[in-house]
Amino acid sequence: MKTIDGKKIAAKKLLALKDEISEMEIEPTLAVILVGNDPASHLYVDHKEKAAKEIGIELRKYIFDENIAKEEVEASIEFLNNDPETHSIIVQLPLPVQLDTNDIIELMNPEKDVDGFHPINQEKFLNNEEYLFPVFPHAIVSLIESEEEDLTDKNAVVIGKSNIFDNVMTHALNNLGAKTQFISCIDKKQFSEKENDVINGADIIVTACGVPGILSCDVISDNAIVIDGGISKVDGKTVGDVDKSECGDREIIVSPVPGGVGPVTIACLLENVVELAKK
Repeated sequence: MKTIDGKKIAAKKLLALKDEISEMEIEPTLAVILVGNDPASHLYVDHKEKAAKEIGIELRKYIFDENIAKEEVEASIEFLNNDPETHSIIVQLPLPVQLDTNDIIELMNPEKDVDGFHPINQEKFLNNEEYLFPVFPHAIVSLIESEEEDLTDKNAVVIGKSNIFDNVMTHALNNLGAKTQFISCIDKKQFSEKENDVINGADIIVTACGVPGILSCDVISDNAIVIDGGISKVDGKTVGDVDKSECGDREIIVSPVPGGVGPVTIACLLENVVELAKK
């Protein structure tokens, strides 16, 4: 089994961004809205803040109590939408139950939506109109492209549980020439025989279920590239969707968890911050 070094890919992207920012006349700014006390969310924001600071991006955190009224969050987004010194906005997910995720995202100015998941920006991407590459799918594509494989007519499968991610990811792979199918993993602990056959026939597998070990190596074909975008905690350890216990001597390429999609996602996010600042 070969692993893809996401940290190395991210470091290369961040170094290029640092050079680019050093020649800009303005300091790019990113506003992060963080609601609640979820430890993982706070850790993710800390990682983003550290990377941003190292390359010359100002990250401004707007932290709210878990029980905050939606009107206060809405007012903050409205302020950031109209603030000329704020180039980009991201809402850290998940949100507390009283805040509807789609409603909150739709409140953002699409021209400041750095994650690329505002409905207007989704439509632009799916219609191949010029706009930012949505961050999470961009990170996954960056990992795949690091292997320098021609995806023309290759079989790909996207395994996920979010319509937004699934549509964008499938479209991104199709744009690279792959023939892509989708498998939903909502409320699943294992796949059906038919779904396993689809996975077994795939040259490219992208999974983002958040179900530990749902994808076993015995259904993955040799020479397949597997991008593991799932994150779960098991006995205090961060694990992905792929059960690597049977992968040891297989000719399979897998992104690790942690150290795969995560650092590259942060780098792609900051790439978008710079693009929005330039616009």
